[in-house]
Amino acid sequence: MSEPKISSAAREKRVFKPSAEFQRQANLGSLATYKKLHAESVNSPENFWGRQANEHLIWRKPFSTVLNWKTPHAEWFKGGKLNVAENCVDRHLGTVRENKAAIIFEGEPGDVRTITYKQLSMHVCRLAHVFENMGVKAGDRVAIYLPMVPEAIVAMLACARIGAVHTVIFGGFSAEAIKDRLNDCQAKLVITADGGWRRGKVVELKSVVDRALESTPSVETVIVLKRTANEINMVEGRDIWWHDAWKGGPNQHKAKAFDSEHPLFILYTSGSTGKPKGVLHTSAGYLLGAKLSAHYVFDLKENDRYFCSADIGWITGHSYVVYGLLANGSTVFLYEGAPNQPEPDRFWQMIDRHAITILYTAPTAIRSFMRWGDNYVLRHRLDSLRLLGSVGEPISPEAWRWYHHMIGKDRCPIVDTWWQTETGSILIATLPGAAPLKPGAAGLPFFGVAAKIVDEQGKEVPRGTDGKMVITKPWPSMLRTLWNDDARYQSAYFGDFPGVYFTGDGAKQDKDGYFWISGRVDDVLNISGHRIGTAEVEAALASHPSVAESAAVGRPDSLKGQALVVFVSLKTGVATSDALKEDLRSHIGREIGSFAKPDSVRIAAGLPKTRSGKIMRRILKEIAAGREVKGDTSTLEDFSVIAALQKED
Repeated sequence: MSEPKISSAAREKRVFKPSAEFQRQANLGSLATYKKLHAESVNSPENFWGRQANEHLIWRKPFSTVLNWKTPHAEWFKGGKLNVAENCVDRHLGTVRENKAAIIFEGEPGDVRTITYKQLSMHVCRLAHVFENMGVKAGDRVAIYLPMVPEAIVAMLACARIGAVHTVIFGGFSAEAIKDRLNDCQAKLVITADGGWRRGKVVELKSVVDRALESTPSVETVIVLKRTANEINMVEGRDIWWHDAWKGGPNQHKAKAFDSEHPLFILYTSGSTGKPKGVLHTSAGYLLGAKLSAHYVFDLKENDRYFCSADIGWITGHSYVVYGLLANGSTVFLYEGAPNQPEPDRFWQMIDRHAITILYTAPTAIRSFMRWGDNYVLRHRLDSLRLLGSVGEPISPEAWRWYHHMIGKDRCPIVDTWWQTETGSILIATLPGAAPLKPGAAGLPFFGVAAKIVDEQGKEVPRGTDGKMVITKPWPSMLRTLWNDDARYQSAYFGDFPGVYFTGDGAKQDKDGYFWISGRVDDVLNISGHRIGTAEVEAALASHPSVAESAAVGRPDSLKGQALVVFVSLKTGVATSDALKEDLRSHIGREIGSFAKPDSVRIAAGLPKTRSGKIMRRILKEIAAGREVKGDTSTLEDFSVIAALQKED
């Protein structure tokens, strides 16, 4: 018997066409041109990608073969040699970009630094020498556990310059999580800081690393950046201050050329099991995917100042703070702290202060801005903005409209983007000058992306039908394997539907070819035989005038199999009541159907989130089931939220 369909609650019918003015200046300003290029990219991928690789990358040795594909392993641009750091930094030297700002940094306390491409080159070269003097060689693993400061970018590029493989660890992870990652990749060097600034307080980093290193025999050296000047313990013979290692080093370094498939970085991501997956990305294909998608999706121009609010420790920070943007010669704005420090208008202050033109942020952040109120936005001009982006999860039509109206002043296109740590770069987005925007839709497939919606047997379903999203052909920036676990790579991504990549997401494709993502299939609940996407429930709640943010989860139910529980935070000034809870239940019933009415609506001041703003649904599932909250909560932003939710019935 076939399983019931995944339900979809997206109701927005309007489309927003690009203005004639935007289309005229767009890097790709025609739907016909997009369709022609996309058709070539999936029907003649070797011709298309061979041309793009030669146009967009700097090669030391030309490649001989565009693609070798033996399912599920891809090799792109074989025979070619290049250096990723050279493609991000050196290529701009001796040009008009040499004295252009590569990075504009603002720390949470208000300190500002500007680093030009010429200065960035000197920093990267000097650190590359430091690494080599410490015995770090091509292929060695280097762990980076830093705040959102320019030195994190410098460290990544210095690794790429000498062929070392970096693994960036988000600055909120616990000592235990760090230890597991260091041991899995056998890191030789760790780069950290005394601390970082977050919500006006010092987040201690070095002390966390010290605890992790009690059981990490592969680590030989720790470089420590002085950022917050808090007291730390320096272990003699192992630890060295960044500024001491830095002293007297040369500012030039000859970048080494590496094979196109040389490992660039390992990035750990969560999976269905407790063990993190070490996603491996290699050099040429990853860089081309990041550079080309940044160029077209963000419509990059020479005078843009681009602000991505993602942490450097996630894939968004890798692809769309560092590699994709710097390879394009763009100016990247980097912010260290929280979006509401000291007030909820910090982002809008910085956008006006630094004349930011592009903002790329997450729906979670957008919902927080909505909850904090329009008045914080209305204090600021925001007239420098010309493009907005969304990343990380499906954006509800309600949040899309607010973002478009309040932040974009009804003139900035919004590029919603679907992709994953595993995909390396954006795979689905509506190119802002080429096609109309549909609020809530992830959009159209990017070049080289052959995406389909299939049923449980892997058979493609008709347009408008919900199913599972797969990618049927390889693309340059795809992960190559999981570090030290190729069997898991094959089973996790190619096991469900042999020969094709299963994204793990439920979705549908409308009559115009736009993809609508309903969320992870493991976040799809089966309630009395009905399959309900939690993202769809959250989208329905987002359209209620009292709701600021919500999360839907399932709890075990002896009658229904699963019962639906929604956790809701309300907009400022809205009071909780039993009548409101019932109204929210009825609202979901109206938006989706009576079968989707939640068994429980729980209202609290906030939802449990990581410092990057991601809702920790695992915690909500445990609270909903009445269980004790267990497991690693070290990345939780505010621990008081858990206690408040446990009290709420």
